[in-house]
Amino acid sequence: MSTAALVRRRPPAHVRRRRALVVVADHCVLIAAAVAFVAPIVFIALTALMTNEQALSSSLWPHPFRWSNFTDVFSKAPFWRWTLNTLEYSVLATIGVVVSSVPVAYALARLRWRGRQAMFMVVLIALMLPPQVSVVPLYVMWAKLHLVGTLWPVIVPNWLGDAFSIFLLRQFFLTIPEEYLDAARVDGCGELRILGTVVTRLAKPAIAAVALFSFLYTFNDFFLPLLYVGETPHHWVLSIGLSEFRSLHQVQWNLTMAATLLVMAPVIVLFFLAQKAFVEGVTLTGVKG
Repeated sequence: MSTAALVRRRPPAHVRRRRALVVVADHCVLIAAAVAFVAPIVFIALTALMTNEQALSSSLWPHPFRWSNFTDVFSKAPFWRWTLNTLEYSVLATIGVVVSSVPVAYALARLRWRGRQAMFMVVLIALMLPPQVSVVPLYVMWAKLHLVGTLWPVIVPNWLGDAFSIFLLRQFFLTIPEEYLDAARVDGCGELRILGTVVTRLAKPAIAAVALFSFLYTFNDFFLPLLYVGETPHHWVLSIGLSEFRSLHQVQWNLTMAATLLVMAPVIVLFFLAQKAFVEGVTLTGVKG
């Protein structure tokens, strides 16, 4: 038999169509969910590229494409100032969550000390409490410290640990084989050195997931910044600025959508760049090799 005869023949057109329909039927729920999530983003992007007259019409496709809307946003509002304030809040808060939560999670997962289970229950209780419960006493405390009107009241609490981050890291630390830690202790390493040289290297996916969760939460946070810096425009973050921008330009939907797209873009890019570490950390796959 010749080599050409061994080559797999292309299936007929009706067979290919039937296979395509089977694939669509098997994934119809996922396809519908994807369309439901992507459609609003596509609508925002198309509206952001329209003129003001087109945005108020029934037209769905911009003609012509008005790329200057994105530069007009920066000329009509202090977007750079809001972006810097948001990055200050998100970056410092994320670093604080990671630095403060990792040692606590390690102590709850690997160290043996009296009251450990009770402290873990306190963490679980804090995880179930909504943040609005502690808003009033915290606001009074920051007001007495004369820090209301700055971003410090929303940054500093993240340096004191986060219940969800501690819980997630603890669950991941429990999957690390105890033999690795015992080998480090035999070599003379203390607990802090074990945490810094062994545990953190093995727990990179979980730490990356915690950092990503914290960054996304603080980047999109609206309630706490509004509470503490709502009366101080110089310290507004993007969430507050976007709300104010919408109220000032509510009839200019092209500029409002352009501003919305600019706020969404960093979060979307960050998620796709860190998607692998995010999935590994959330699924708690443990140690490989």
